Amino acid sequence: MGKLTRREFIGGVAATATVAALPVMPKRASAAEFVYKYANNLPVTHPMNIRGKEMAELVSKESKGRMEIQIFPNNQLGTDTDTLSQLRSGAIQFFNLSPGILQILVPNSFISGIGFAFKDYKQVWAAMDGDLGAYVRAEIAKKGLRAFEKILDNGYRQTTTSTRPIVKPEDFKGMKLRVPPSPLWTSLFKALGASPASINFAEVYTALQTKTVEGQENPLAIIETARLYEVQKYCSLTNHMWDGFWPLANQQAWDKLPKDLQEIVTRNMNATTVKQREDTRKLNETLRAKLSKEGLKFNTVNPEPFRDALRKAGFYAEWRKKFGEEAWLLLEKYVGRIS
Repeated sequence: MGKLTRREFIGGVAATATVAALPVMPKRASAAEFVYKYANNLPVTHPMNIRGKEMAELVSKESKGRMEIQIFPNNQLGTDTDTLSQLRSGAIQFFNLSPGILQILVPNSFISGIGFAFKDYKQVWAAMDGDLGAYVRAEIAKKGLRAFEKILDNGYRQTTTSTRPIVKPEDFKGMKLRVPPSPLWTSLFKALGASPASINFAEVYTALQTKTVEGQENPLAIIETARLYEVQKYCSLTNHMWDGFWPLANQQAWDKLPKDLQEIVTRNMNATTVKQREDTRKLNETLRAKLSKEGLKFNTVNPEPFRDALRKAGFYAEWRKKFGEEAWLLLEKYVGRIS
């Protein structure tokens, strides 16, 4: 794909009021035999939607117009939890969702979010394209949803702060840190000595600006699009959690598709997902330079002291028990022993 400029990337968020009225593929009278809706929560200029549009066009072409996939970005159809409900009911047919939210329905889907588990992308893709990913997809299937074989990349999550950089675990002590409303996130940062606060993402900028919290954590792309660099001083590359998006389908809607259309969708969904991973990697590389120019001060972090701190705090033991031995041993198959 072409390099995404900061203006284009921000435009995906800033123009939400305009974009929200239309899907990526405009809704229109269609002669297609199957017209399926595909929702996600990211701007139209994000690699997820650029590759999603490519996938939809390939499906239309290869099916000779028999199938049309309409993409609805930017939470146009509701919040993540609302859209998940629509997916389960069949009101929409496809949805990309982070395991951090999916865990509400499928608790063990978030085994990939264990703090400081994955050392690098080689481990991530070996696990998620291998037995760990297969295990998660089987768990998802129990809830009447189909997860495609390849998971999209949202990048490693980093920590930004206004008061001090995070260099060692002790730097988290007493820090007021915004986290998503998830038990795993809260548990992780409490174990590191922080004071995590669950705040709706729409309110994060204001919370940072008013010093309600000192910091937050997100992938670089989100830090950029939400302009969090305006109210933060430091960005510590903690890589404390890898995050992705499972492409999901309503199982009943999927079963209605003829086998040849299932093959076309599956092949193109998986192929464009692999491309999106590379797009996201390149984007994150360029974003560090861009965010530095905006004034964020970067520092790298050695993950081992953080792992040690989590072990001592009982974090890994607690979540090993919650996820169960099968899931935990599959994770350790790829990342080595962490508990």
